[in-house]
Amino acid sequence: MLDQILQILLSQWKALTKLRFQRRDRSQGLLSVFSKPFFGAFLAGLFLSLLFAACSANNTADTSNPTATSVANSGSTKASVLRFGYQKSAILIKAKGVLEKRLQPEGVSVEWIEFPAGPQLLEALNVGSIDFGHTGESPPIFAQAAGAALTYIAGIAASPQGSAILVPQNSPIKTLADLKGKKIAFQKGSSAHYMLLQLLEKAKLQYSEIQPVYLPPADARAAFVKGSIDAWSIWDPFYAAAEKNANARVLVDGTGVNKQGGYYLASRKFADENQETIKAVLEEIQKLEEWSDKNREAVAETLSPVLGIDLDTMKRATNRKRFGVVPITDDLIATQQQVADTFYNLKLIPKKIDVKEAMLKPEQYASLSPKT
Repeated sequence: MLDQILQILLSQWKALTKLRFQRRDRSQGLLSVFSKPFFGAFLAGLFLSLLFAACSANNTADTSNPTATSVANSGSTKASVLRFGYQKSAILIKAKGVLEKRLQPEGVSVEWIEFPAGPQLLEALNVGSIDFGHTGESPPIFAQAAGAALTYIAGIAASPQGSAILVPQNSPIKTLADLKGKKIAFQKGSSAHYMLLQLLEKAKLQYSEIQPVYLPPADARAAFVKGSIDAWSIWDPFYAAAEKNANARVLVDGTGVNKQGGYYLASRKFADENQETIKAVLEEIQKLEEWSDKNREAVAETLSPVLGIDLDTMKRATNRKRFGVVPITDDLIATQQQVADTFYNLKLIPKKIDVKEAMLKPEQYASLSPKT
């Protein structure tokens, strides 16, 4: 369309130039109309008119057949870079380099961005700083309630023993009921947050009967060591490190309440435009999970220097982890909806949400699921 505009303008220019500068003839009266200012204004108006007509034509075509336009553009929208957001709990996939090996032949490079917890990771996903990442079950609820355009890609196997509520060794707190009135630190909107809610309910305590202290893991550890909080709800490897080096005692772990391990998520745009890349990523994650389950000592030996955690502590965290990618089913969606309803009923999110709105269609999940 732009070529056609230029051709029309060129022909008009030639015609007008010839008319403007030809010698006096019978059309002298007409030629006097084409003074230089008027001549330039005429050309400008002609150009804008043609450009507007072209744009209007394109907009009409887009509106009348959006599906065709989407299909036409789909080949050019595949990302050449996968920006992967991760937390320390899943740093193995970065350390092993399996995604780079798989995606490089397909022309896709991988960038790694670390986050202290899931809420920060999904905030980055929402503003377009990353494309893909993993969190516990709670961060997607808060993100969706805030209007984030995220998509659930796959589930993560639950590790109930990999999270706990910790208290100092000499604390008088012996039971969950003793948490009444106490300061409990945790990352707001994290899996540790939801685990605490479930354990409080189990002890017949209201959320209003404790003093929540919202802190990311590093700050919560500092507060725990300093003695400015009474308890800390946290996950591995922070949990294992606190047991070993922060004089922590386990009050209770997530056994019986932690039924989800979290999710792999992507931005809606990335999920729509890069399904082949996502499928390849899930396949590599599943392979690594299967290898890890059979080689736990090797996992600990790999992660110990990467995380700066002593080997014994890393082995403890690794041995209580369950590995695996979990397909998203109706049962899993229903369980996640319960999480959303719990946070809404406690007025911890601003509106009631339907988690299905952030899900793909069943046939899409079937096509993405890694072969086992």
